Amino acid sequence: MAAPLHESDDELSEQHEINVTPFIDVMLVLLIIFMVAAPLSTVDIPVELPVSSAKPQPRPDKPVFVTIKADNSLAVGETAVSGPGLIGALDAATLANRETRLFLRADKSVQYGELMRVMDLLRMGGYLKVGLVGLEGGAAAPPIDQSLVPTKEPR
Repeated sequence: MAAPLHESDDELSEQHEINVTPFIDVMLVLLIIFMVAAPLSTVDIPVELPVSSAKPQPRPDKPVFVTIKADNSLAVGETAVSGPGLIGALDAATLANRETRLFLRADKSVQYGELMRVMDLLRMGGYLKVGLVGLEGGAAAPPIDQSLVPTKEPR
């Protein structure tokens, strides 16, 4: 058993140890809060993407279009190609210039997974500059809900 080295008559001596019990309690409360709040922050919402009303960008003189048709067949320009022959056809169309911007257009019935598969083929072939082509919204695009547009509030 340990005995104090310094005898004192002071009953209210200072304790020189940190009491960690309140810190542990606070940490456990924070852990519980984060465990409850984390699943609430992930949302699984089905999305129907609208027509774009963005201003169209100027087209290059000779654009290279990669097209995914409704039956998931591919075409470079007006020439039909197979999946494995896509990069070879692009090399012929772009003179093997990997910096050429490609324009990828797909039928609206093409599934998202097929679009991603073609984009992955393009990436593996070294073509990283890919623009997605869509219809110009014009009158077909729904009006923008102004309540969703962020505004700057004066400080």
